Amino acid sequence: MSWADTPIHFIDFEGNRASGILEFGVVTLRGGGVAATRTRLCAAAGRIPAEDTAVHGLDAAAVADAAPFAAEWDYFAGLRAGGPFAAHFAAAENHLLKGAWAYARQSADFSHPGRTTNEWGPWIDTGRLLPQFHPEFPEAKLGRLVAALGLQGELDARAAAHCPEPRRRYHAALYDALAGALLLLALLRRPEFSSATLPWLLQMSTLDPGRRGAMQQGDLF
Repeated sequence: MSWADTPIHFIDFEGNRASGILEFGVVTLRGGGVAATRTRLCAAAGRIPAEDTAVHGLDAAAVADAAPFAAEWDYFAGLRAGGPFAAHFAAAENHLLKGAWAYARQSADFSHPGRTTNEWGPWIDTGRLLPQFHPEFPEAKLGRLVAALGLQGELDARAAAHCPEPRRRYHAALYDALAGALLLLALLRRPEFSSATLPWLLQMSTLDPGRRGAMQQGDLF
């Protein structure tokens, strides 16, 4: 089954384990394009350090009237039931999500068709995928990749359509999720990846030889 046949939910969070998730952005890819987006601010679960505010622009006052992230269980569990999650350097998003809820509902394991799992992952990870095909960018910084691949104009146009006006910038959750989603689409639209499958994407998203070997299932292309 082609990667485009199943929804892929590209996720970005702003926050940390101390403050909790302060903002989420989700871009759902389906049929080879952006099918839906969602974002909102979330009430802080703890102190927001000033150095974090300097990066993402969110302080206690900005999220004071927001509902907590915990209110989104049905939404995120429902997304996971329908398709795999993706992120740019997914370990951070997985860590924050598991801090809110240790496990998902029993859902399809897209790395092993026919099996199920209650894990939020495995994740498609553009931070691990892109350097394998663009070794000139070993650090895989989001903004640098977007600019180098000529995607900044498209990102800003999509941000104008989908992101709240004050949050059309890097280190805003939906903006970063859109950036990562466009990187993934740019990679998968290359002719050599026209037959890519979800198991292959998930396999290539880990650099750990043991984990990659465990995920292999014969010819994934």
